[in-house]
Amino acid sequence: MNRKSLAHRRPGRRAAFAAGLALAVGLGLSAQTSAQASVHAPAKTSTATVRPVSGTPGQAVTRVADFYGAYIDAKGDYTDPDVALARALRNHYLTPDFAKRLATWEKKNGADGVLRAQNVPAQWRVTDNGAAGHSHEVIVTLTFGSGETTRKTKLFVVLERYNHISDIGTRSTR
Repeated sequence: MNRKSLAHRRPGRRAAFAAGLALAVGLGLSAQTSAQASVHAPAKTSTATVRPVSGTPGQAVTRVADFYGAYIDAKGDYTDPDVALARALRNHYLTPDFAKRLATWEKKNGADGVLRAQNVPAQWRVTDNGAAGHSHEVIVTLTFGSGETTRKTKLFVVLERYNHISDIGTRSTR
């Protein structure tokens, strides 16, 4: 067999190699998250609806969506949650001051402060809520449960001028 035929027969290994190479070059945490998503993505079926996802670097809603998507993925594997990745995401996206306040909130409430819950949502939606003084506010709607037993939680996420999350609350700052 030649190399070309092996590459075509093992696309998972090829994607994993490409992801590892991208990380080795130092493209950062966002590249790691994207690479992991592409390696672990399920195969498309003929009945699947293709939904595009797009974003712009520096755009508040994209930044918050990237954070919540990666954070929920890291926390969501009940048999083997990636605690190190969740911690790294928090360090990367949250301001140091807010991270301290969040840790205090978590000790007091016995829940994950980013999700404001003890479990992981089944779905999430991120929408822009506009400028809030010198910051920007984004609404994150988390859906917990499934079927007839769903519960939605709306969070207001504030990004400071340099695109770091400086607050997550249940009320708008606007």
